[in-house]
Amino acid sequence: MWEKRKQPLYDQLVEILKEQIETELEPNNMLPSERELSKKYGLSRTTVRLAFQELEKIGYIYRQHGKGTFVSNMRNQATDLYESYSFTEHMKALGKEPKTVILEFAIVEANKYFAKNLGLKLGSKVIKIKRLRLADGRPMMLERSYLPYHKFLTLTREDLEKKALYKIFSENFCEIVKMADEEFYASIVSEGDSKLLKVQAGAPGLQLLRTTYNVDNEIIEYTISVARADQFRYKVRHNRLP
Repeated sequence: MWEKRKQPLYDQLVEILKEQIETELEPNNMLPSERELSKKYGLSRTTVRLAFQELEKIGYIYRQHGKGTFVSNMRNQATDLYESYSFTEHMKALGKEPKTVILEFAIVEANKYFAKNLGLKLGSKVIKIKRLRLADGRPMMLERSYLPYHKFLTLTREDLEKKALYKIFSENFCEIVKMADEEFYASIVSEGDSKLLKVQAGAPGLQLLRTTYNVDNEIIEYTISVARADQFRYKVRHNRLP
């Protein structure tokens, strides 16, 4: 059962338990004890304990003293992540020094793709913002954000250089972010993007698509990002307001 590879046994157990949690168990189901799992899989209790610690760290389980270990509600876990998502705050939480470089700021016409994803008519004016995100001087992610022009008529490049985008939304335009839907998938970094991210063309990347909604459920941002797969970890669903 246990593969002879460099991956530690507790990592292999984490993968087994994650699959069970995702496909077989319900939120708040009790998991077997460390002793029971140790006996079932022929592993030491230390190995099982390490697997539990990892699962708790990534939000798959929670423990109640004197009662046991239980399956987390992953939907609630994802929701709790977003109080005010910000690359800057995210990097600071990781102990890194964040920096954003504005590479492009332009008013363009929405083609069919962006009109659909922003809920606009074809040819509507859209603000395009291209930003390079760095941490400790190392390029981490390249973002291309598209905003409906009619919502942010007075937005300038200088605003973006002084203040985070979501702060601009709320403080300058009274647009409160309610939630952001994200999806991501494995990709390779294009030749053009590789020069900015300082990786080889064709290196592994994470492609991210983010659609941000205000309190009226209107789309106020659509962002396409490519992140360095060797530097960036990301979670998907963020909610700001109940």
